[in-house]
Amino acid sequence: MRYIVKRGETWQSVSGDYRIPVEDLWMANPFVSHSTLKPGQVIIIPNLPDKELIPYTIHVFIAEKQLELRRNNIIQKVYPIAAGKMLSATPTGDFIIVNREPNPGGPFGTMWLSLSKKSYGIHGTNDPSSIGKAVSKGCIRMYNAQVNELAKIVPNGTGVYIRPSRRMAQ
Repeated sequence: MRYIVKRGETWQSVSGDYRIPVEDLWMANPFVSHSTLKPGQVIIIPNLPDKELIPYTIHVFIAEKQLELRRNNIIQKVYPIAAGKMLSATPTGDFIIVNREPNPGGPFGTMWLSLSKKSYGIHGTNDPSSIGKAVSKGCIRMYNAQVNELAKIVPNGTGVYIRPSRRMAQ
């Protein structure tokens, strides 16, 4: 996957966000300085397809507590979610699914889809009554059956666009 470096990012921060050892990033980018990354620089994240090659995208609207699955920008399904509470808000921005873990256990329910922001993901829940509320530590919670359904459809590399509300969607 081609990735454009953002201001303030380092090899270590990109490594953490994409769950890839720094050495693997260096091997995939042999002609890029291993000391510093520059904003706007293009690097390769190995083992992930470019999100533009995937017909699916996920759009999350925090205020509405909804997640939309789109195929070729046509809404396929809308799911209810729980989002972050005031002191641990769900991050907004553009991310991708970098990996997944079935049956992570505990509060994460039956599926974990890691986002390209360390410590955040889309996951199931062991508390279905939380769906529709602002109660998580920043992650996107879904009903277990629905996150399992979503995980069967979208591959790693799928774009995830999290916005404060539909009004602020681009």
